[in-house]
Amino acid sequence: QVQLVESGGGLVQAGGSLRLSCAASGRTLSSYVMGWFRQAPGKQREFVAAITWSGGNTYYADSVKGRFTISRDNAENTVYLQMNSLKTEDTADYYCAAGNTWRTWGMAAASTYDYWGQGTQVTVSS
Repeated sequence: QVQLVESGGGLVQAGGSLRLSCAASGRTLSSYVMGWFRQAPGKQREFVAAITWSGGNTYYADSVKGRFTISRDNAENTVYLQMNSLKTEDTADYYCAAGNTWRTWGMAAASTYDYWGQGTQVTVSS
Protein backbone atom coordinates (compact mmCIF):
# COMPACT_ATOMS: atom_id res chain seq x y z
CA GLN A 1 0.00 0.00 0.00
CA VAL A 2 1.15 3.51 -0.75
CA GLN A 3 0.21 6.95 0.51
CA LEU A 4 0.36 9.91 -1.85
CA VAL A 5 0.63 13.59 -1.01
CA GLU A 6 0.43 16.30 -3.65
CA SER A 7 1.99 19.72 -3.33
CA GLY A 8 2.95 22.69 -5.46
CA GLY A 9 -0.47 24.06 -6.29
CA GLY A 10 -1.35 27.69 -5.99
CA LEU A 11 -2.35 30.80 -7.86
CA VAL A 12 -0.62 31.61 -11.11
CA GLN A 13 -1.19 34.05 -13.95
CA ALA A 14 -2.29 32.76 -17.33
CA GLY A 15 0.76 31.93 -19.40
CA GLY A 16 2.77 31.07 -16.33
CA SER A 17 4.09 27.78 -15.01
CA LEU A 18 3.76 25.53 -11.99
CA ARG A 19 5.32 22.24 -11.03
CA LEU A 20 3.22 19.85 -9.01
CA SER A 21 4.83 17.16 -6.90
CA CYS A 22 3.42 13.89 -5.61
CA ALA A 23 5.41 12.27 -2.82
CA ALA A 24 4.89 8.60 -2.02
CA SER A 25 5.37 6.76 1.23
CA GLY A 26 4.66 3.23 2.42
CA ARG A 27 6.13 1.64 -0.72
CA THR A 28 8.68 2.78 -3.24
CA LEU A 29 7.27 4.73 -6.14
CA SER A 30 8.88 2.38 -8.67
CA SER A 31 6.27 -0.25 -7.81
CA TYR A 32 3.55 1.79 -9.50
CA VAL A 33 2.49 3.36 -12.72
CA MET A 34 1.47 6.92 -11.94
CA GLY A 35 -1.14 9.29 -13.21
CA TRP A 36 -2.42 12.81 -12.75
CA PHE A 37 -6.09 13.72 -12.87
CA ARG A 38 -7.90 16.98 -12.31
CA GLN A 39 -11.37 18.08 -11.36
CA ALA A 40 -12.77 21.56 -11.83
CA PRO A 41 -15.70 22.81 -9.74
CA GLY A 42 -18.95 21.32 -10.98
CA LYS A 43 -17.21 19.08 -13.50
CA GLN A 44 -16.21 15.43 -13.65
CA ARG A 45 -12.71 14.25 -12.94
CA GLU A 46 -10.60 14.10 -16.08
CA PHE A 47 -7.34 12.45 -17.00
CA VAL A 48 -4.24 14.59 -17.43
CA ALA A 49 -1.15 12.39 -17.80
CA ALA A 50 0.34 8.99 -16.96
CA ILE A 51 3.81 7.50 -16.76
CA THR A 52 5.16 3.95 -16.59
CA TRP A 53 7.20 2.45 -13.76
CA SER A 54 10.56 3.82 -14.88
CA GLY A 55 9.30 6.67 -17.02
CA GLY A 56 9.87 4.97 -20.36
CA ASN A 57 6.39 5.70 -21.64
CA THR A 58 4.06 8.62 -21.08
CA TYR A 59 0.51 9.38 -22.11
CA TYR A 60 -1.22 12.76 -22.14
CA ALA A 61 -4.68 14.12 -22.56
CA ASP A 62 -5.02 16.12 -25.76
CA SER A 63 -5.96 19.19 -23.74
CA VAL A 64 -2.53 19.38 -22.11
CA LYS A 65 -0.25 17.81 -24.71
CA GLY A 66 2.63 20.10 -25.54
CA ARG A 67 2.14 22.17 -22.40
CA PHE A 68 2.38 19.67 -19.54
CA THR A 69 5.11 17.14 -18.83
CA ILE A 70 4.87 14.22 -16.43
CA SER A 71 8.08 12.85 -14.98
CA ARG A 72 9.21 10.74 -12.07
CA ASP A 73 12.20 10.42 -9.81
CA ASN A 74 11.94 7.00 -8.24
CA ALA A 75 14.97 7.62 -6.05
CA GLU A 76 13.05 10.50 -4.49
CA ASN A 77 9.74 8.61 -4.49
CA THR A 78 8.20 11.54 -6.32
CA VAL A 79 6.26 12.10 -9.51
CA TYR A 80 5.98 15.56 -11.06
CA LEU A 81 3.69 17.44 -13.35
CA GLN A 82 5.35 20.41 -15.00
CA MET A 83 2.66 22.75 -16.27
CA ASN A 84 3.63 25.46 -18.73
CA SER A 85 1.61 27.99 -20.70
CA LEU A 86 -1.19 27.68 -18.20
CA LYS A 87 -4.69 28.67 -19.20
CA THR A 88 -7.65 29.64 -17.08
CA GLU A 89 -9.32 26.38 -18.10
CA ASP A 90 -6.54 24.50 -16.30
CA THR A 91 -7.98 25.68 -13.00
CA ALA A 92 -8.86 22.57 -10.98
CA ASP A 93 -7.94 20.36 -8.09
CA TYR A 94 -5.13 18.09 -9.26
CA TYR A 95 -4.83 14.53 -7.97
CA CYS A 96 -1.98 12.07 -8.08
CA ALA A 97 -2.83 8.38 -8.51
CA ALA A 98 -0.93 5.08 -8.39
CA GLY A 99 -1.75 1.81 -10.14
CA ASN A 100 -0.32 -1.60 -10.91
CA THR A 101 -1.14 -2.04 -14.59
CA TRP A 102 -0.13 -0.26 -17.77
CA ARG A 103 -2.43 -0.37 -20.75
CA THR A 104 -1.89 2.57 -23.05
CA TRP A 105 -5.45 3.64 -23.70
CA GLY A 106 -6.71 2.45 -20.34
CA MET A 107 -4.50 4.83 -18.38
CA ALA A 108 -7.02 7.63 -18.87
CA ALA A 109 -9.56 5.67 -16.80
CA ALA A 110 -9.67 6.40 -13.10
CA SER A 111 -10.49 2.75 -12.44
CA THR A 112 -6.96 1.83 -13.52
CA TYR A 113 -5.58 3.38 -10.35
CA ASP A 114 -5.78 1.99 -6.84
CA TYR A 115 -4.44 4.80 -4.69
CA TRP A 116 -5.13 8.52 -4.68
CA GLY A 117 -3.74 11.60 -3.04
CA GLN A 118 -5.83 14.30 -1.42
CA GLY A 119 -5.28 16.80 -4.19
CA THR A 120 -3.71 20.19 -4.63
CA GLN A 121 -5.52 23.23 -5.96
CA VAL A 122 -4.36 25.08 -9.05
CA THR A 123 -5.94 28.41 -9.91
CA VAL A 124 -4.99 30.19 -13.11
CA SER A 125 -6.04 33.82 -13.22
CA SER A 126 -6.53 36.00 -16.27
